Amino acid sequence: MITKTFKTVLFVAFLFLSANTITAQYGNGYGGNGYGGGNNGYGGRSSQMGQMSQMNQGSQNPAPKAIPAEVTAAKIVEFYKKELTLDALQEVVLNNIYTKSLKKQDVLLQKKEMSDDDKTKEFKVLSEITDLEVMEILNKDQKAKYKILSEDRKNKIESQRH
Repeated sequence: MITKTFKTVLFVAFLFLSANTITAQYGNGYGGNGYGGGNNGYGGRSSQMGQMSQMNQGSQNPAPKAIPAEVTAAKIVEFYKKELTLDALQEVVLNNIYTKSLKKQDVLLQKKEMSDDDKTKEFKVLSEITDLEVMEILNKDQKAKYKILSEDRKNKIESQRH
């Protein structure tokens, strides 16, 4: 027969090993936060592998996809359509002007060999050219309102910088 001390030692060893396994599963040992490396103790080994592959993919993925220039231009034109009561031809021309301008802005942003000061100067020039092209297609009343809207936009941008 097994003695009482042997049973006690066996029981204590069982408890010790069980407690160690439980704490490892729930993030108190061996790193991570339980099975799955951060899923509150759930997930198992396959989840860990999935998270590791996601981490590897995350570092390889490019930046989030940019909103196409055409979509942004359409939103700008929609704003001016309401504010300036544009006709259909003006809408089309404005859409083309802003699409072209936004694409040029994107190219400027991508240029790594240019300094930030040079990019800022180029953006100002591009903005002025865009404003001149817009002003060419507006009537007298629309031009006056466009100037006011442009000044408001510039003031808003300046106030956000400070």
